[in-house]
Amino acid sequence: MHWRYLSLLALLGSLCCNAAWACSKAIRITMMQWPPYIYTDEQSQRTGGDLEMIQAVFKEAKCRLEIIAEVPRKRRLAMFMAGELDMIPGSNDTAERREYAWFSKPYRLETVSLFTLPSNYPKYRDLDSFGAMLRRQVPLLVLNAGWFGAEYAQHSQALRDAKLSSSFETFGQGLTMLAKGRGDLIMADHATLLFEAAHQKMTIQALPFQASSAPVAMMFSKKSVAEADVLLLNAAIDRLEARGTLKQIRARYGIQQ
Repeated sequence: MHWRYLSLLALLGSLCCNAAWACSKAIRITMMQWPPYIYTDEQSQRTGGDLEMIQAVFKEAKCRLEIIAEVPRKRRLAMFMAGELDMIPGSNDTAERREYAWFSKPYRLETVSLFTLPSNYPKYRDLDSFGAMLRRQVPLLVLNAGWFGAEYAQHSQALRDAKLSSSFETFGQGLTMLAKGRGDLIMADHATLLFEAAHQKMTIQALPFQASSAPVAMMFSKKSVAEADVLLLNAAIDRLEARGTLKQIRARYGIQQ
């Protein structure tokens, strides 16, 4: 009788703990080096605006967030497609991706800008399109993965064919290439390039022309995440936006919404 009683207590305790979580499972994401959104600071602490917003949303929804070790970008996408990784933050909601992913409600804007060195700014400040970039034969540095707007998508192949487009893997590498004259312009996330330039004590200047400015969301694998869990997280986003919680986090990190 004693052991049966203990087993019953253990079962009830397990059911109680499981009931405390609203989502059906822990949602796995990888650590990234993507300042100011999610990165490891100089004290080896995980930080960033996206990370704080995601943690706030999961806490509000009573869902579990599991952050696993950092993996390379290409490996991260392969894991996501295989259902080995549940969520990728800061993602653009596209029809193609909806074939294999759910999307949360947007939680911030992603602005893709073109920057140059201050000495080159007078020459390029009137640049207003990628078509003009082609006509004027302006060499461009571009992050090797991501969505940079519809107009760039239309001109990207022509820029490559004209040998005007060079890619970089990390933001630090891209800025080094800019400083060395490997390109006259660099294009990537606005806030991240400014953060990395400040870290390198390098001055860059944004052109008035922006490649894109679009809302981004959390992207969930349909292979591993139930749609009901995404709906719970969406409801939490709504509540936190209404209370101003997410706005306060965005403001601390200089993130647009």
